[in-house]
Amino acid sequence: MLSITTAQLEAWIVAFAYPLTRILAFIATSPLWGSAGIPRRTRLILGIGLAMAIAPALPAMPVVAPGSLAGLWILAQQMLIGIGMGFAARIVFAAVDLAGEFIGAQMGLGFATAYDPLSSSQTPVIGEFIGLISFLLFLSLNGHLMYVATLAQSFYAIPVSATPLAAASWLNLVELGSKMFSVGVLLSLPVVVALMITNIALAVLTRAAPQLNIFALGFPLTMLGGFISLAISMNYLGTPLQALYEYALSATLGFAVPASQ
Repeated sequence: MLSITTAQLEAWIVAFAYPLTRILAFIATSPLWGSAGIPRRTRLILGIGLAMAIAPALPAMPVVAPGSLAGLWILAQQMLIGIGMGFAARIVFAAVDLAGEFIGAQMGLGFATAYDPLSSSQTPVIGEFIGLISFLLFLSLNGHLMYVATLAQSFYAIPVSATPLAAASWLNLVELGSKMFSVGVLLSLPVVVALMITNIALAVLTRAAPQLNIFALGFPLTMLGGFISLAISMNYLGTPLQALYEYALSATLGFAVPASQ
C-alpha cells in the first residue's frame, strides 16, 4: 500500500507554494502580464503553469511546516519579493511613457489625450503611440521569454529562506525612480531639441517680420516638425530601448540585498 507521511506532503506543498507565490506576485505587478487587459483567470493559469515548469529545477526549499508561523513568514516574503521584482521592471518601463509625455507637451499635443481602458486614465496620444511601439519591440525581442528566464534565475539570486531582505532593497526601488526620469529625458531629447530649434527659429522670424501671425503659423509648424523628427528618431530607437529592457531585467534581480549586507 502506498503511504504518504505528513512530512512528505508538507515538502511537496512547500516546493510548489513558495515559487507559485513569487511568480503570481511578479505577474500581477509586471508591466506586460500585469496589464488590466489580461483576465485574472488567465494570469492565474499562467502562474500555475510557470510554477509547475520551474519548480522541479529549483534549489531545495526550507524545511518548514507551511501552516506554521515561520512558513507563513516565508510565504509573505516571497510575495513581497515578487511585487518588488515586478515594480522594479514597471518603473523602468515607465520611462518610455514619460518620454512620450515630454514629446507630446513639446509638440503642443499635451491636451490631445485618449481614454486608456488598461490604465483607466487619460493618456497622451504620443505617449500611447510610443508605448505601443516599445511593447511591440519588447515582444519581438522575446521579452516574455526573458521574463520566464529571469523568474527562474531569481530563485538562485534571491533564494527562498526565512532571512529578510535588507532595507537597502527597498531603497534601490526608490532610486530606480531617478532612472525613470533620466531615461525618459534621454529618449525624448532628439525630438525635444529639434522642436526647441524650431521654436527659436519661429521667435527669430517673429522679430524679423512682426506682421506675421505667429499663433496661426507656429502651431502647425511645431506639429509638423515634431512628427518629422519623431519619424526620423524611430530608426534609431531600437538600440536604446533594447538597452533599457536589459536594464529592466537586471533591475528585477538587483533590487534585493540580503540582510547581512
